[in-house]
Amino acid sequence: MFHDLLQWLQDVPGAVDGDPSTSWSQTLAGSLHLWALIEGTHVVSLMLFAGTILMVDLRMLGLAFKDVPYSTLNNRILPYTIAGFALVMLTGLVLFYSNPVHYYHSVWFRAKVIFIILAAANIFWFHVRVQKSQAEWDARPKPPTPVKLAAVVSLTSWIFVIVFGRLTAFEFFMCENMAPGSFGYVFADCESEMRAVNEMMEEEFTDESSEEVTDETTDEVTDEATGETGATTEETPADAPADQTAPQEE
Repeated sequence: MFHDLLQWLQDVPGAVDGDPSTSWSQTLAGSLHLWALIEGTHVVSLMLFAGTILMVDLRMLGLAFKDVPYSTLNNRILPYTIAGFALVMLTGLVLFYSNPVHYYHSVWFRAKVIFIILAAANIFWFHVRVQKSQAEWDARPKPPTPVKLAAVVSLTSWIFVIVFGRLTAFEFFMCENMAPGSFGYVFADCESEMRAVNEMMEEEFTDESSEEVTDETTDEVTDEATGETGATTEETPADAPADQTAPQEE
């Protein structure tokens, strides 16, 4: 179901005369400057977001900024973190739109999404449970274990998000390269993609066969018409006129 929806999203909106190559998604993917600008913005905003997260997590681990209370550091950095996150999400969605079917069936992209969800769950757990006692450890150089655990999960999650996001650009472990029934094949829902590919190939083969049959039929009709025309234009021998002898004068 999702494959068909994303295939429609990739091929239909903006398409001219039903040509998928002219859709907005395909046009964006084939745009040299616009796509590069969006991807560059995505990378820079990711650096901003990940960099600020790293600073806060190192403080939570007690490895850096020990003399600065957690609340002070977090309040100063949080606006930049939010700005970076907003840009990452916006540009990430645009990049996903440029090739949604590819990303949907990518093992790396799915792994990336899992770690994004894990990072979000960790943030929720930190704010709901751990941060309640912030007044007790806010200024301590070495925060308690739950705080350090939240920082470790945060760092690990975002590192894997970045790594898997980078691997998404490569084509190894794509559906056509994995054995049916393997973990990666099932994990990436390759069954629906390969089924769609086979259906598309069958349609193309049927169209080509129909065109060949049509061409052959047209040639036969043309040959027959040419033969009939030639037959009707053949010269038939005219009957010779009877000899008439002029009467002689007596």
